[in-house]
Amino acid sequence: MARIFNSPSKYIQGPDALAELASHIEPLGQAALAIATSTGIERVGAKIEGGFEHSSATITFESFGGECSDTEIDRIAQAAKAAGADVIVGVGGGKVLDTAKAVAYKLGVPVVVCPTIASSDAPCSALSVIYTEDGVFDRYLFLPANPDIVLMDTTVIAASPVRLTVSGMGDALATYFEARACVESEADTCAGGKATSAALALAKLCFDTLMADGVKAKVALEAGCTTPPSSALSRRTRCSRASASRAAASQRRTPSTTA
Repeated sequence: MARIFNSPSKYIQGPDALAELASHIEPLGQAALAIATSTGIERVGAKIEGGFEHSSATITFESFGGECSDTEIDRIAQAAKAAGADVIVGVGGGKVLDTAKAVAYKLGVPVVVCPTIASSDAPCSALSVIYTEDGVFDRYLFLPANPDIVLMDTTVIAASPVRLTVSGMGDALATYFEARACVESEADTCAGGKATSAALALAKLCFDTLMADGVKAKVALEAGCTTPPSSALSRRTRCSRASASRAAASQRRTPSTTA
């Protein structure tokens, strides 16, 4: 069986990166529909819309209903069709981003994900976790590709609850050991092939970064600062966790958040 390496097509990270979202969407399409909670729209909506004032592309916000369910995916897909959207954007936590990926897959259009917290694999993964309308796990929706763009605004991450980033650190710590187990056992991964040396190297970098900068990043975030350690932690844990190989049979995910 072939060895396969999966990752998002483009990863962007920096202070106030959401203000530049329009310029990154323009090559993908001209009419974006952004999914976010009402709280998320209040927090970052103006920053995003400001970037579209002089753009050839437009953006419309659709409020997220709270669950990444078939009903919600269908509802937002219909709203996207009505708006003539040719790009889907997710702005928020895991359930928002999983919904955005599922809607884009349903419509056959590009997807851009903009995490506002650093606590889940959702931004970079090629799957959506589907729930019932009551919040009970239903199934995994495996997608044919990772997101077209992952854009992380470190100013927003620095202002998010520190406990969520620490939760992400705990999840990310396991990545290296999962990837190493896949390599050593020659297990099939969720990418549909065997693990690669590149994925293992990224997973090791993720572990090393957490060990070197994890505590410093936590202290910086508690002070509301964006520092090289906190930025490196966000970047490497997101990318490494997305690329690290995991056996399909052993992959498990905890419920995502909607922040």
